[in-house]
Amino acid sequence: MSEDVSYTPEEVAKILNISKYTVYELIKRDELAAYRVGRKVRVDGADIEAFKRNSKNVTPSAALVSPPASPSSYSPLDGGLIICGQDMTLDILTRHLERKFPHVRFLRQNIGSIDGLMALYRGMANVVTAHLWDSDTNEYNTPYVRRMLPGHRALLINMVYRTEGFYVAKGNPKKIFTWTDLARPDLQFVNRERGSGARVLLDEHLRIQGITHQTINGYSNEEMSHIAVASKIARGEADVGLGIEKAAQQVNNVDFVPLQIERYDIVVRKEDIDKPYFQALLSILKSAAFRNEVLGIGSYDVTSMGEIMAEV
Repeated sequence: MSEDVSYTPEEVAKILNISKYTVYELIKRDELAAYRVGRKVRVDGADIEAFKRNSKNVTPSAALVSPPASPSSYSPLDGGLIICGQDMTLDILTRHLERKFPHVRFLRQNIGSIDGLMALYRGMANVVTAHLWDSDTNEYNTPYVRRMLPGHRALLINMVYRTEGFYVAKGNPKKIFTWTDLARPDLQFVNRERGSGARVLLDEHLRIQGITHQTINGYSNEEMSHIAVASKIARGEADVGLGIEKAAQQVNNVDFVPLQIERYDIVVRKEDIDKPYFQALLSILKSAAFRNEVLGIGSYDVTSMGEIMAEV
């Protein structure tokens, strides 16, 4: 990364391995220097490097940066919570938790569903999210949590319901509507990374349809977020990608083809639920203030927010 180059919030998010919305939070708090060029927000490479240097001394606010990968360098037992997931609602949840506990570290790690569950199993995260569809049972999350947390009791608490579908160019000029369309030789696909809920959804439907990965042009072309996938469609670098409806609304010249309603759950260890931070989390999820803030974003169904969907 060059210190003489400026970057968009999306590019900063990739560099720091955090969500775009966390980048905006850091800018809002004056923890990351930024400026506007017209209506566009830009961040200089030198300011990103300065932020990274400052973040080595973790403070409650700097803890928005992803936690160190080494188990010996940080553990949830050090005090605070590590919250794994990629949806913008988690950034709002983290902000509400910080208001309740201003001197506690709440670290956001921008990773997919399977990696999050593995972090919970290994004791390297306290709160993770999942949107993993099991085609054998037509159920979300519970079968995966049961298999991936052997010997551990866990609670699945609903955050929101979201709609997954295809991102296509404005007007859907290539008439892409079904999973089987992905195997068409005239289409270029852009995929999500292994372990993400969108990738699992895709692979499950390909298995059902009897479509091999090799027949999909661009199957190995991976992006790390819904926004990145939608942006690639908008730039004409691919014809179709998979993600949630909200991201399509944030990118110009992209239409959304709805395919499936998914359940987006928070997963925690049952043994933790009576601890103060987790009780605060439940309280926030059930509060009108949090619910209304998420409703204000649009494209989320909060009907079951805060409800325990399963105990495994």
